[in-house]
Amino acid sequence: MKKYMLDMKVAENSRLHQNYCLLKLKADDNLPEMCPGQFVQIRVEHSPTTFLRRPISINYVDKERNELWLLIQLVGDGTRTLAEARVGETLNVILPLGNGFTMPQDKNEKLLLIGGGVGTAPMLYLGSCLYSAGFMPTFLLGARSEKDLLQMDQFRQYGEVYVTTEDGSMGEKGYVTNHSVLKSTRFDRIWTCGPKPMMMAVARYASGESIPCEVSLENTMACGIGACLCCVEKLKDENHVCVCTEGPVFNIEKLSWLN
Repeated sequence: MKKYMLDMKVAENSRLHQNYCLLKLKADDNLPEMCPGQFVQIRVEHSPTTFLRRPISINYVDKERNELWLLIQLVGDGTRTLAEARVGETLNVILPLGNGFTMPQDKNEKLLLIGGGVGTAPMLYLGSCLYSAGFMPTFLLGARSEKDLLQMDQFRQYGEVYVTTEDGSMGEKGYVTNHSVLKSTRFDRIWTCGPKPMMMAVARYASGESIPCEVSLENTMACGIGACLCCVEKLKDENHVCVCTEGPVFNIEKLSWLN
């Protein structure tokens, strides 16, 4: 898929949580085609400690408004600088990068999208694309507490939403892999993104139930084009791949997690 370097204007910058902001970026021309699961690299201006672009998952694409949504977790100088971007400011973005989720063909399949923490970000765009294709996905979202659950209204537009929180403040108390929906419903396909321990637990569940499953890895990335080797991941066959170019989405059967 062709990559583009675009200067995009900040159309909106909303602080959804003390640790998260939602950037909506607008392009002068029509946005290129982007697949759920892909990511972008943003150049960070005005941050003397930030030399490299920051990789951010594609959260949503609003084709009517020609907007790209990016859900950004504030974890360092780079992301905190992006969180201060003002409406009308220009940000330079390389997109789309990486390989996305596999889209199903059988409309009768029951589809489960599992997101944890900022890993819920790519699940929104995936869910919207599945919904547009005639599917009715189920979302299972996990967080530490109710205040950490983001974009709930948007998720509910595209399917049924189940929730777990570690403190029990919303939904079922515990982790996503303990939610009762996994016992009451047989799903045909699972996609997941979030903290690695969570994804590994989902992968073990899916493998045990013989359910096809894809995970979106969040390995540390620097270049985004497979040159720096920061994001290398070991495969089941003992080979290693760059997550930024071969992923970030992988079928769990290809990874070494289940060895």
